[in-house]
Amino acid sequence: MEIKLLITDFDGTLVNTFQANYQAYSEAFQRVGLSLSEDTYRKCYGLRFDDFMETVGISDNKVRESIRNHKGECYPSYFGLLEVNRALLDFIRMFRQGGGKTAVASTARGKNLVNALTHIGAIDDFDLILAGEDVKQGKPSPEIYATVISRMGVTAMETIIFEDSNVGLQAAEASGAHFIKVTL
Repeated sequence: MEIKLLITDFDGTLVNTFQANYQAYSEAFQRVGLSLSEDTYRKCYGLRFDDFMETVGISDNKVRESIRNHKGECYPSYFGLLEVNRALLDFIRMFRQGGGKTAVASTARGKNLVNALTHIGAIDDFDLILAGEDVKQGKPSPEIYATVISRMGVTAMETIIFEDSNVGLQAAEASGAHFIKVTL
């Protein structure tokens, strides 16, 4: 069967965003009078925002929204810490130049995702960008991958997904597509 679609996760797969995200969240937490250790963030890395907040014990919706907004404001100031997976990005670019379809499927907030993709010069390398708020269920649900596959008009068997996290790999497998674990 011919592969017609490549889907990549963003955080930890296409780009090592750990330090940029951690620094932005740390600043956002400080702005609301809280602190976030790197170890705590590492345990939550890859979770959807609401799951992250739940895991760190923040249940107040006003505090959550303040953290979300502050993080979005300061995240671009840490883009210098982003480390692009050049091999994967080059592969995706070549596949697209050869006529293949490409997409990003990430639990990241859409605004942050678009800003980061723009910063690394990759915004135009993808036919579709799907973010966390575009689906009801986060990974390990396969919803985000099934949605991309459906919108791109291909089958799961015509798709390869690049992922790094355990929940992402579970989602990729449950989608029925081929998948490759990426480590940066």
